[in-house]
Amino acid sequence: MAIVVNLDLELVRRGMTLTELAERIGITPVNLSILKNNRARAVRFSTLDAICRELGCQPADLLAHVPDEPTGT
Repeated sequence: MAIVVNLDLELVRRGMTLTELAERIGITPVNLSILKNNRARAVRFSTLDAICRELGCQPADLLAHVPDEPTGT
């Protein structure tokens, strides 16, 4: 199971840069980049709430579940 973060797509849709979003929600661009590049192991609900508020989106717009590939046994 993998959770994929689609923050980059939402930023493009809104015409906003990662740095601009980081400033608006009070998080460092480095930490937001970790989330955007699918390297985060967790995300705080307060951070998710702030992102959704600024982008005018829902959590499901940012997060997607991608099932694992079946192993050939």
